[in-house]
Amino acid sequence: MFFDFIDILNALGIIAFAVSGALAAIEKRLDFFGVLTIALVTSIGGGTLRDVLIGNTPVSWLQNLDSFYIVIVSVILAILLRKRLNIFRTSLFLFDTIGIGLFTLVGLEKGVEINLHPLICISLGTITACFGGVLRDILCNEIPVIFRKEIYATACILGGFAYFGFQYLKLNDDLIFILTVLIVIAIRILAVLKKWSLPPIEIK
Repeated sequence: MFFDFIDILNALGIIAFAVSGALAAIEKRLDFFGVLTIALVTSIGGGTLRDVLIGNTPVSWLQNLDSFYIVIVSVILAILLRKRLNIFRTSLFLFDTIGIGLFTLVGLEKGVEINLHPLICISLGTITACFGGVLRDILCNEIPVIFRKEIYATACILGGFAYFGFQYLKLNDDLIFILTVLIVIAIRILAVLKKWSLPPIEIK
């Protein structure tokens, strides 16, 4: 049941990031192949880097085509519903935020499964959540959100610390998973609404 739940979260994360990648590509007026490529890179980029770092090779999406099927269906739906999702920036933000929440937890759990130090687990969660978005933004000729002053990776890191805090309190695993995802999402949304940001490095 535990692995089924994590698999479900991973699938939901893939859907969220595939849609966010598709929306970003549609906004750049790319063709279907371009939209599919950006969606695929966004949804599997972070997990690929994570698997390489922990030696889980061949990486997960090379061993199971489910990820490809999920991305393809998500892209088709994003294209068909693009007129309903006409506020692209808002839609992209929401799907991206949901994606980082879900993938932070998936990355954390991958580290916990192989008994890595909590700080390394948090790093894996952040990489899983953020790296696909970095590739998406670079390919779409944008400065990646993670490198701007917006609260992005910080939300994943704080969610990771909360995860281990809940573990220390010995809360139910399912509750820990849900709370961790919600904390990352809430911090990201509040940061945008309240205009929280980290100060940029300036040359005086």
